[in-house]
Amino acid sequence: MSGQRSAQWYGGTDRNAYIHRAWMRRGLPARAFDGRPHIAIANTASDLTPCNSHLDEVAQSVKQGVYEAGGIPLNLPVVSLGETQVRPTAMLWRNMAAMATEEMLRANPIDGVVLLGGCDKTIPALLMAAASVDLPAVVVPGGPMATGTFRGVPLGCGTDVWKLSEEVRAGTLSRQEFLGSESSMIRSRGHCNTMGTASTMALVAEALGTVIPGLAGTPAPDSRLLEGAHDSGRLAVELVAEQRRPSDLLTRGSFLNAIVALAAIGGSTNAVVHLLAIAGRLGIELTQDDFDRTGGGVPLLVDLQPAGRFLMDDLHRAGGLLAVLREVRDLLDPDALTVTGRPLVDYLDGARIWDHEVIRVRDQPLLEHAGIAVLHGNLAPSGAIIKPAAASPHLLRHRGRAVVFDSIEDLHARIDDPDLDVDADSVLVLRGCGPRGYPGMPEVANLPLPAKLLRAGVRDMVRICDGRMSGTAYGTVVLHVAPEAAAGGPLARVRTGDVVVLDVAARRLDVDVPAPEWELRQPAAETVRAFAAPKRGWERLYVDTVQQADTGADLDFLIGASGDRVARESH
Repeated sequence: MSGQRSAQWYGGTDRNAYIHRAWMRRGLPARAFDGRPHIAIANTASDLTPCNSHLDEVAQSVKQGVYEAGGIPLNLPVVSLGETQVRPTAMLWRNMAAMATEEMLRANPIDGVVLLGGCDKTIPALLMAAASVDLPAVVVPGGPMATGTFRGVPLGCGTDVWKLSEEVRAGTLSRQEFLGSESSMIRSRGHCNTMGTASTMALVAEALGTVIPGLAGTPAPDSRLLEGAHDSGRLAVELVAEQRRPSDLLTRGSFLNAIVALAAIGGSTNAVVHLLAIAGRLGIELTQDDFDRTGGGVPLLVDLQPAGRFLMDDLHRAGGLLAVLREVRDLLDPDALTVTGRPLVDYLDGARIWDHEVIRVRDQPLLEHAGIAVLHGNLAPSGAIIKPAAASPHLLRHRGRAVVFDSIEDLHARIDDPDLDVDADSVLVLRGCGPRGYPGMPEVANLPLPAKLLRAGVRDMVRICDGRMSGTAYGTVVLHVAPEAAAGGPLARVRTGDVVVLDVAARRLDVDVPAPEWELRQPAAETVRAFAAPKRGWERLYVDTVQQADTGADLDFLIGASGDRVARESH
């Protein structure tokens, strides 16, 4: 078995090879070590990651595919991050999950890997790990949940949480009715059924070329997901035989294809930090401004919440990602490959739109120019982003008086105060929520609106934050402001009463304060006191080494790759 990486462990007759083989002989026959590829199944299944709780079943189908192709499948549980469960934010551990997975893939006697993810940070972390260790790899997304209904109306998980909770605060929905929707929203296994971050990253992973074309977006309860998992297991053996690695497939063109897809589907803003981080592991030149240059002119073709009406199972029945990409084929890099060894564009000829309400044709888009707008100005020297498709058109050019909150606790304490000096034209500013400041850059940028304004009928305001927002969220929200306040960014110097100027068309975000005064300002003591200051553990390591949002918020010592080589023996 000298041709396989696993032969470095199992080949030979010395003591170490004996130990490696013997401890695996708990059901594996001698022929498991005769040269067959050993395929790890990096499995993020966890009861505390509810969106991934079904992945053990998916792993069984992967195993069958690996066996069918002549490989040896091996379940490898890896760090799993439950977006809805962990505090202070799953993003705090994305880099840790990526690092731990990378190290386990490198350290173990495996030749290739199937990556099982679903919930928001799991697919990004797995792809970051796979890029850094560069073993042959294929992604199997866990799929969205089936759509639930409440009072006869389909529910979009996440998006309708924000809507219904604001109606409670506005006094137009009773708390009892709100709680009554809870058991209806999550109808089956799977991740969010809106175009949130989980759905976005599954589709973006396919656009990158790391998923078997046509599989991403298959609903979790759909038997075709298990069929696709089986085929992915077979493919993993082929990838090893042909030594087709992430570094062979993922090019700048692959990432630009992913940006085109992100715009056309109306995907989550979180894809920006994830794609930047994955590219950083591969040494591929990709910047935040590429999302604007490449995606800004792409039409929004998918009518899905939060930017539209429908949900992920509708997208799947309407033709899925390939039908969307066929409409923008001319914008795609024709040479960008997929895990099958064929270019992504080769899979578009047979794609069809089966429901033109869900997927629009190119000349009848939901929005002519979608994508992510990247803003610059004296409030965001390194950039900030906004998703125009999820914003209110009348607020995309706006001047308003800042109402500033120094921390999430400050926000919660004052946002519903009837004496808060705020009106519909105000700009809500929340700081201390970036990678260092929180820590972890949480999904809090879509600030709740003041209760007194909700009762008056206001449903959107300009909001600015150095944190992120859920992909299921909506509104005129400027986020990922960089540098963040805790890294010396100018957001720390804004004061309540300053006039903030947003002009999305001009790609500007500024505070209208005379330059001499602005340059002399220092952050207030209460602002600095609110920044995270961990003493030990992962949080300390994270705060000391994390980069800013505009480069992907990876740790500075994790940029790049180390390959799959391990030089020294264990005994």
